[in-house]
Parts: sequence; C-alpha cells; structure tokens
Amino acid sequence: MILSPSLLSSDFSNLARELRDLEDAGLSWVHWDVMDGSFVPNITFGPPIIAGCRKNSGLFFDVHLMIEAPDRYLEDFVHAGADLLCVHAEACRHLERTLSEISRLGAKPAVALNPHTPLQVLEYVLPQVEMVLIMSVNPGFGGQTFIPFSLEKIRRLKSMINQCNSRALIQVDGGVTPDNTRDLLEWGADVLVSGSAFFAHPPYRQRLETFMQAAGEQLKIP
Repeated sequence: MILSPSLLSSDFSNLARELRDLEDAGLSWVHWDVMDGSFVPNITFGPPIIAGCRKNSGLFFDVHLMIEAPDRYLEDFVHAGADLLCVHAEACRHLERTLSEISRLGAKPAVALNPHTPLQVLEYVLPQVEMVLIMSVNPGFGGQTFIPFSLEKIRRLKSMINQCNSRALIQVDGGVTPDNTRDLLEWGADVLVSGSAFFAHPPYRQRLETFMQAAGEQLKIP
C-alpha cells in the first residue's frame, strides 16, 4: 500500500516544512491537487509552487491535474518536477495523444475518472498508463464523504487491468480514512490519497502507522 497525502489539506503557508515533515515521517509519495477554478470550483497550485518545493524534497510528486485542456501545461508541470502527471479523461479531447506526450516528456502518465465516468473510456489506453485514479468523491474540495459505489468501480477496474496484462496501479482519492483502508485494498486499490483524514492528525509518522496498521502492513522506516 502506498499512501499519498494530499497537500490540499496541508498548511499552505509552510509547504516546504510540510514536505520535509512528510519525508521525515517515512512517506514516499505526496499528492498535488492542481485546480484551475474552471474544471473544478477551486484554485490551488501552479508550476512555480511545485518547482520551488521540488528543490528541497525527495518525495515522489504525484501531480493530479484537475484543469481544462491540460495539454497546454504538461511541459510546465514536468519541468517543475512532477514525477507522475494524472489528467482527467473528461478534460482531454484526445486522451491517447495527451498520455503519449506525458511519456515523451519523461513523466509517468496517469488518468483520473470522476465518479460518474464509466470505465469504458479506458479500454484502449489502459496498456499505456502507469496509474488510474478513481475519484471516490466529486472533485474540487477536501473533506468529502466516500461514495460507496466506488468500491465496485475499483473491483471492475482491477479485472480490466488483469485482463489486458497492464501494470497500472489503482489510486483512490476522496473520503479515504483508516476505517475504509482495508476494504479499498481488498477491492483492488494500490495507492490511497488522504487529505484531511491524514493532515488533521499529527504527528505524521504516527498517522502513517495508523494507516499501515489498518492495511495490515508493518511500517518500515530506516
């Protein structure tokens, strides 16, 4: 299980410190929710902020683009330091082209699906993605409640991945807590994004341990 805390719930005035504390606590990934105020009703980070933080962080930057026409900014985010770029299928006119461009730029390509979006949109691109993000809330705000039918969507996606021999990870974002961690993993999730359920419960090492225990795994930190 990979836990990717969402900085949407972090202290924006001390991002460098937050990233340092996450790394010290034993985290390996961090989730950047990039919002443009158009695709979703909120505005958050841009490439300059990610670039500034990249200089002082060894974490894997999992960058989730909740923006219209993401092709305009792929190069900017990769140059800023994104290790993985996740675009929404709903925002891409030519999804295969967008994913190919992310790969060409040197980042890992991923696709996100809103709760109402059917898995069929992935049928022909699944072999070329490194990860699929299942939104288990409607995107735009933190602290929302997990949508129950997301579990079945995760199960079906896992079956699709196995059938086409894809190596894609399944990420779940929205309403993720220690209480539903075990269920999410059992239904097929690999990477869990948690915002308020993580950052509102410091210290971070102890909170990571809580998630790992819920997953039935041991936390191993050098």
